[in-house]
Amino acid sequence: MALLLVAALLFSSTTLGKGVYQTVPEFLTEIFAPEEPQQDYLWLTPELKASASEIINHPVRGLRIRYWRSDEKTVWVMEEIGKELPITIGVVVSQDNIEKIKILAFRESRGWEVRYAAFTAQYQGVKITPYNKLDSHIDGITGATLSVRAVTKVATLALHYHQQVSQSESKQARNKQTQDKESNQLVTEAP
Repeated sequence: MALLLVAALLFSSTTLGKGVYQTVPEFLTEIFAPEEPQQDYLWLTPELKASASEIINHPVRGLRIRYWRSDEKTVWVMEEIGKELPITIGVVVSQDNIEKIKILAFRESRGWEVRYAAFTAQYQGVKITPYNKLDSHIDGITGATLSVRAVTKVATLALHYHQQVSQSESKQARNKQTQDKESNQLVTEAP
């Protein structure tokens, strides 16, 4: 009887945290409702891949990463390996800091405690430093060290990507202003 109880406890603790907690469309609706977010892509240049690889401590694959946006807010859904399996994490960045982090899917047998709001709330308001580190300390969870590291890496990477998008938009806006000024000068100088 005692052996059956121990087996039941072990089985329930290993399956308790596994699962899909929220789909990407549900997450996007939660963040952007009633608006419809604009889907966009950030192209991963060799320089951006190199800086992103430094943040997550392994090579970044792919040519681009998908994100969603509305005004100053961007949403990034990324996966990072905890111990052996990927954790799907949604990160909302607004005004260059984290507005919200949510674990959308967890596949490991340990470390699932990172899904609780008591843990993810630590990231709220956190920014990235010029050295691509978070500007605030994140407390760990005993027994979930690798999961905590995975969430922290994704949070840092989302902030880094958001910075790249913001810088690109600022550069495009400046170029448009310059072109508009040049066009106006040509029109006023025309005979």
